[in-house]
Amino acid sequence: MGTPFTVTLERLWELLTRRIDSMLFGAALAIVGVGLVTLFSASDQSVPRETSQIMSLGFAIVLMWLFANIAPQTLARIAVPLYLVAVVLLVCVATFGVVVNGSRRWLNLGIARFQPSEMMKIALPLMLAWYFQKFEGRIGLRDFAFAAMLIVVPVYLIKRQPDLGTSILIAASGFYVLYLAGLSWRIIGGLVAAAAAVGPVVWNHLHDYQRERILTFLDPTRDPLGAGYHSMQASIALGSGGIAGKGWLHGTQTHLDFLPEKHTDFIFAVFGEEFGLIGNAVLLVLYMLLIGRAAVITAGASTLFARLVAGAITLMFFTYAFVNMAMVSGLLPVVGVPLPLVSYGGTALISLFVGLGILMSVQSHRKLVAS
Repeated sequence: MGTPFTVTLERLWELLTRRIDSMLFGAALAIVGVGLVTLFSASDQSVPRETSQIMSLGFAIVLMWLFANIAPQTLARIAVPLYLVAVVLLVCVATFGVVVNGSRRWLNLGIARFQPSEMMKIALPLMLAWYFQKFEGRIGLRDFAFAAMLIVVPVYLIKRQPDLGTSILIAASGFYVLYLAGLSWRIIGGLVAAAAAVGPVVWNHLHDYQRERILTFLDPTRDPLGAGYHSMQASIALGSGGIAGKGWLHGTQTHLDFLPEKHTDFIFAVFGEEFGLIGNAVLLVLYMLLIGRAAVITAGASTLFARLVAGAITLMFFTYAFVNMAMVSGLLPVVGVPLPLVSYGGTALISLFVGLGILMSVQSHRKLVAS
């Protein structure tokens, strides 16, 4: 029989680990560890930036634990107010948000800056899942049309900031919920055809830099020192890493400042240059473990709401990782998407860990809710 102190520690440990999925959390922490090591190199060994990311990680883990201990039914009840607050914050950004590098994406909270579009990553899937569960068993075309409007509002506000990459990916997270709720392939095909038809109109409404990114994606050499610079330097960094990489802190493209946005959007190029193909393979395996575990949790969800939310979060992780890696590798246009759990950014890290907490809630409550 243990001492009172030992018993207290055991109870505290049980409380802290309650409803925490060890495989999901372990994979996430491993990826974050890769991110912190790479960030130290990408930020030119900046201790303040590394410390800031670690502090954000601590807060993110606390929020993950809180959401993991909130039942899916409670999450459904807060879905509507959370969505409305997120929309209001996006309107506030458009009105008096902080402008950085020509984009108005942040709100100044005094002690830190907050990016409401990250909050929408969680709020939108929750809102859509709540709506479809409300009409479970009689979901019709009108419901899908209304859900589409719920997606359009935040996507439009985020695109105006301008933040085309985030707006596209948030639209994708909303579409995932629609698809998982039963949107037919016939309608999806019609939407794709309609999108192709309005392509010229969309092209005319893109910013000059956005059009240039697409043209440069098709031919990076058309402007190697301008719009094509990011893509070409990222490709050089990845290729120069070879099989085993140049070694931590020894990436030439990184430390000779050829590689732009190296601590955020292009941190994968830094990692590939310093750790090579072997390092990239390890990172891919970690993402596969995380996404695979999330997919298993989604498959075992007890309710429509839980299944839709878990599925959207799972596909969100996959999409963000795929788009960033494809962007850095030159397979997709440069759209300004960070690598999840690796790129520098406190708000993004927090939103992703909240998503992990929701997945853990779905997993731990699956036997407590009637099927």
